[in-house]
Amino acid sequence: MAYVAIADRDVHLHDPQTFVTKYIWSQDHKVIAIQYSVTAIAVGLVALVLSGMMRLQLGFPNTFSFITPSNYLQFITMHGMIMVIYLLTALFLGGFGNYLVPLMVGARDMVFPYMNMLSYRVYLLSVLVLRASCVVPGGPTGAGWTLYPPQAVLPGTSGAGLGIILMLVSLAIFIVAFTMGGLNYVTTILQARCRGMTLLRLPLTVWGIFMATILGLLAFPALLVSAIMMILDSVLGTSFFMPAVVSMGKGLKYDGGSPVLFQHLFWFFGHPEVYIVALPAFGIVSDLLSVHARKNIFGYRMMVWAILAIGCLSFVVWAHHMYVSGMNPYFGYFFATTTLIIAIPTAIKVYNWVLTLWHGDIHLRVPMLFAIGFIFTFVHGGLTGLFLGNVTVDLPLSDTYFVVGHFHMVMGVSPILVVFGAIYHWYPKITGRMLNEALGKLHFWATFLGAYAVYLPMHYLGILGVPRRYYALGDTAFIPNSVHDVNVAITVAALVIAAAQLVFLFNLVWSLAHGREAGSNPWGATTLEWQTPDTPPKHGNWGARLPVAYRWAYEFSVPGARSDFIPQNEPPEAPGGREHGAKP
Repeated sequence: MAYVAIADRDVHLHDPQTFVTKYIWSQDHKVIAIQYSVTAIAVGLVALVLSGMMRLQLGFPNTFSFITPSNYLQFITMHGMIMVIYLLTALFLGGFGNYLVPLMVGARDMVFPYMNMLSYRVYLLSVLVLRASCVVPGGPTGAGWTLYPPQAVLPGTSGAGLGIILMLVSLAIFIVAFTMGGLNYVTTILQARCRGMTLLRLPLTVWGIFMATILGLLAFPALLVSAIMMILDSVLGTSFFMPAVVSMGKGLKYDGGSPVLFQHLFWFFGHPEVYIVALPAFGIVSDLLSVHARKNIFGYRMMVWAILAIGCLSFVVWAHHMYVSGMNPYFGYFFATTTLIIAIPTAIKVYNWVLTLWHGDIHLRVPMLFAIGFIFTFVHGGLTGLFLGNVTVDLPLSDTYFVVGHFHMVMGVSPILVVFGAIYHWYPKITGRMLNEALGKLHFWATFLGAYAVYLPMHYLGILGVPRRYYALGDTAFIPNSVHDVNVAITVAALVIAAAQLVFLFNLVWSLAHGREAGSNPWGATTLEWQTPDTPPKHGNWGARLPVAYRWAYEFSVPGARSDFIPQNEPPEAPGGREHGAKP
């Protein structure tokens, strides 16, 4: 075991001594972050394949015999749940959160390294339980990713037995993993910051992860209790969510349950979940724009307050997903109003991003391309959300492809672009190698343009009234022939996007061995993770002495400085290091 003298006392670093303790049962936050990321990306690729099969059926109906109506509904359910929970949530918090938080706040590791290791193991278990539902009799549940009862439990639904039970058990296990990890992130940010790292000197990436974690700790219990209650309805015959119902001509034993209660519990979790994914993306994009535009972030304090406001308001808008459930019109008015109000701090962030770019020294490298692409897709997805937040507009558009187009633009495409931008940005720190720039630009343009080719036409389909989750549209009277042509075009574009991700995966693997050496700080960034003594950082991150933060995280293009950036840990008396920006 290694001991390092720091601040006149010995600190036990739990240095790994064997391959198993270093890479398998590691307590190093960086290794755990890579484990989270690899697992999340692997299960995300499964969801990508499922979406491709759904598009094949919609674009070329009844052509592929292995895609049956039951399979199609199972693909929808697994695709949606994997992308929202097991990929995006796990990747932003378990992956980026684990890797970046200790480095950005100047800590040696998470406050609770052993619990951090357990959080990944429990997450992996939740993924395995989810995948196990694919091999049980009846297959995975086909109830849709929202798992609404009574459909999810009724025997006529595919996977209504073991399929739905394993899905719910997997979600409960995932929430346990998230809770262990989330407590680590919050405690580390509040208690393990290095000297001088005040809250208002934290990078916005840390602020986004911090607020998203708090949202998860408050919102996931609603999903946990609803999962347990539905398991009891399915296994023991209780009636929390199941009303008196007749299924296939036979009266079932349920009595007195409320399906709408499940919707309230699910969306009380479900809408904050949007921001559990979005807030880390907001923070990461802010840092990417600042670094690659060589300019301090515009309105830092306003950005922090906007993150806090979005987090608080996200808990009072959940029922805008339930306008068609028969709620009292006054409740509809309340939730429509709060939905419009939450657009204000979100719009503030967009204005600040644009003003950060204004007159900046913009370098259109791959991370910057993905960050700018995010602004486009997020604004377009958000604008369609304003339509759906209005009761009178939402009612005719509900359960149409307009909702699919909106949701994927704002919750699918936008955060995925941030994921790619973040990987291109921090890959040099993680591996010591640069990703191939030409392959990265090919990957960006194929993904960005392909996303618009897929999801913009879906808004047109929704306005025509084309319903979502239908296996085949057939010769429906109100659906014109143009819909079938559009579905073919969307399917082709979706397959092109899927193929583009192979370029990304090849770039990741090839650059690991053959990529150009990155050096310690290839982007000229100011935040602490780029100032470690070693690249990639070793166990303990900082060698013999922890850093000291002397300034905020965005000292770019400071007048009178010798360089166009000043690291957070550079003392004021150092060359080129006048005390600039002590306050953001």
